[in-house]
Amino acid sequence: MKEDSNPPETLEWLEALDDVVRQEGEERAAFLLQELAKHGMNRRLPLPTAAITPFSNTIAPAEEKMMPGDLFMERRVRSLVRWNAMAMVMRGNDNDDGLGGHISSFSSSATLYDIGFNYFFRGTEGGHPGDLVFYQGHSAPGMYARSYLEGRLGEAQLDRFRREVGGEGLSSYPHPWLMPEYWQFPTVSMGLGPIQAIYQARVMKYQQDRGLVDHRDRQVWCYMGDGECDEPESLGAISLAGREAMGNLNFVINCNLQRLDGPVRGNGKIIQELEGIFRGAGWNVIKVIWGRKWDHLLEKDKTGLLQKRMDEVCDGDLQNYKFNGGAYTREHFFGKYPELLELVSDLSDDDIMYLNRGGHDPYKVYASYAAAVEEHHRPTVILAMTVKGYGTGEAGEASNETHALKKLDMESLKAFRDRFDIPVSDEALEDVPYYRPAADSPEMRYMRERREALGGFIPVRRAEMERLQTPALELFDNQLKNSGKREISTTMAFVRILSSLVKDKHLGERVVPIVPDEARTFGMEGMFRQLGIYSSVGQRYTPQDAGQVMYYKEDIKGQILEEGINEAGAFSAWLAAATSYSTSALSMVPFYIFYSMFGFQRIGDLAWAAGDSQARGFLIGATAGRTTLNGEGLQHQDGHSHLMAGTIPNCVSYDPAYAYELAVIIHDGLRRMYAEGENRFYYITTMNENYLQPDMPEGVAEGIIKGLYCLRASEASHTPRVQLLGGGAILREVEAAAIILESDYGVAADIWSLTSANELQREGRAVQRWNLLNPDKPPREAYVTRMLKDAGGPVVAATDYLKLYADQIREFVPGRYTVLGTDGFGRSDTRTKLREFFEVSREYVVLAALKALADEGTLELAVVSRAMTALGLPSDKPDPLTV
Repeated sequence: MKEDSNPPETLEWLEALDDVVRQEGEERAAFLLQELAKHGMNRRLPLPTAAITPFSNTIAPAEEKMMPGDLFMERRVRSLVRWNAMAMVMRGNDNDDGLGGHISSFSSSATLYDIGFNYFFRGTEGGHPGDLVFYQGHSAPGMYARSYLEGRLGEAQLDRFRREVGGEGLSSYPHPWLMPEYWQFPTVSMGLGPIQAIYQARVMKYQQDRGLVDHRDRQVWCYMGDGECDEPESLGAISLAGREAMGNLNFVINCNLQRLDGPVRGNGKIIQELEGIFRGAGWNVIKVIWGRKWDHLLEKDKTGLLQKRMDEVCDGDLQNYKFNGGAYTREHFFGKYPELLELVSDLSDDDIMYLNRGGHDPYKVYASYAAAVEEHHRPTVILAMTVKGYGTGEAGEASNETHALKKLDMESLKAFRDRFDIPVSDEALEDVPYYRPAADSPEMRYMRERREALGGFIPVRRAEMERLQTPALELFDNQLKNSGKREISTTMAFVRILSSLVKDKHLGERVVPIVPDEARTFGMEGMFRQLGIYSSVGQRYTPQDAGQVMYYKEDIKGQILEEGINEAGAFSAWLAAATSYSTSALSMVPFYIFYSMFGFQRIGDLAWAAGDSQARGFLIGATAGRTTLNGEGLQHQDGHSHLMAGTIPNCVSYDPAYAYELAVIIHDGLRRMYAEGENRFYYITTMNENYLQPDMPEGVAEGIIKGLYCLRASEASHTPRVQLLGGGAILREVEAAAIILESDYGVAADIWSLTSANELQREGRAVQRWNLLNPDKPPREAYVTRMLKDAGGPVVAATDYLKLYADQIREFVPGRYTVLGTDGFGRSDTRTKLREFFEVSREYVVLAALKALADEGTLELAVVSRAMTALGLPSDKPDPLTV
């Protein structure tokens, strides 16, 4: 910043602005500043890139809303929470296993949570829908410690922190799967809490505008760290929140200036950086930097040098001051200007050391929260400066290593006890005991009264769900029948299924179609006018295609969520809808339709969060397979999403080839998730390749769901015989191969549709486990084994996915088993050429079958060699895995 070349003139301008404020008010002064800025831009003057206010509190002392509670009692409760959180972690580490967890994150944020619990976080008792809180993952010990004081958890449970095997343990971080009646949202994968919170608030507005839920004045609170803001997901969707005027959303960013290894912005100011980012995205920004003990100094300073020094100091120095103490701070912070040394001349080094930061001052924090909930038209971010490891003294306060702090030495432990007035003797300290006052003690009564006034204890999760009446399979009759002379893709079949569902009188309004700006790719544009695309402001413009039947229609009551080119955002919206049964007592049926290649690949961590959250809904990986999406090339062709889906225990995945298979799977999913309440979600792939859709054969529904059924048993009396398994896009190649085998080589070929190798593998593993644990009982057989053991001949499986996908059932397949798949990088070409390249075409299925028969000795090897020539398959073809 350049030096002021004309200070008197500058002073005149500033005095003139002050005079406008006095005479005409703040609004008039703000208007003039905006007009000056516009004028400056028109004159091409270099203006600041973002509106950054001084490094000071946003709310002036005179404008702070006063905290109404009992400060002494609240400090007492907060101290008890701090002690028990620290004790739980230390006791967990006081053994050879060292499971204890983290201390420093919660130490810095205790006041931020305490004010929320005492005044702002509303529960569901008394009829309020309840606020939703995304807790910072590393602060979990503090939540457990509070629940212990409230009587919700016992000492035995605290001692089982991070010891969950065998039951009664407490999960390391917020995990709804592991504590289904306690945690609501999994947040410790950094960055996922913020994006989930934004789309949670968006889906709540969507539900409100559609008249599905009255959320009233319900708030979403998201707690995160300043270091976490470097994760792309943390800030990637904040413009949506600003654009959609999400006044129901509050971020609280604990700016302790440190990440895991050192400063977040040692050479800069993370709070100032974040202010510019959020303010530019349309958020209401409240900075809580300095505590009350600074107010007197700021008022006393008439030179402006204290604010100047605050503005110029960097975060690395601020950390250093706290670590090195009052004398160091006097010399290096105040000592830069003689006037500032004089300003603090009446303060001792200890006084300087305890000049508090805003995030540790309950009055400052309360004032910021009160201002946040009064803002109804913009999301609010509270940037609160704290000290990482606050209260841990020399053992870890503001040190670079503090994130890994798990224990305090005895002297630091005594200092911690004394600082927070915990009545534990020196003799008892060795065991680091928990401390909970009597239930009728003043502080315990105060804590309960505060929560009773706010609607009950939190965290708490609603585990039960509203059951929905699911339609009969006949709703999808058109997909169970053949498509006549018209060739359609399974993606188009899905759109027709979805169209039937949204018209169903029981389920229709609960269906939430979600697309990431690919609706036209999937043939869903017909739904634009029928259902409307949700917009919180409706449609303020005339769309370019207004004269067409399928015009782009935005509507405040629109049913479709179109989230732009944003897979993570669209998935987060799906996740909010898929857990609405728990968060809002409203069961919804979300369908998120996306390019399968950009599904699990891009949002794998969020998919795991869906499993953890016990989400219920459908993920549709459209344009699936490595060879069905011809022309798109390497990064658009999916050969692995089913393998990724298979890693999530409660994700059920299918790769149907025909419309009737898709209809049966979706119908069964509706029944199991919404009528039976099973804890699962579905990933289903569909293709964009058009072909004739056949009638559903009799008696195949069970096999479709289990993952394998006989599509056609060969009527040929030939021997030898082979079993051909085809999945998804490659099933039709398998069908064609069977014809070649029978007509040209005299081999009888039975055709099986492989709808889910993942489900077959899980069932087989379950059978194996049962047999292992029940050696004295007759062994069970895996479903695959039962289906194929008497069929005869070797088995060949071909899918549009990596060989590993079908290979995972090898140990359950009786006899010789050959797998074809699409290992390697994708590329652009026709479907025929791609299937030849990846060696999953009908010709390679024939070759694999003949070779398997030759290896079994039922066919001459010379037949295989002649077949290669006849089929045009060169022996020196490069391996697709390496080219």
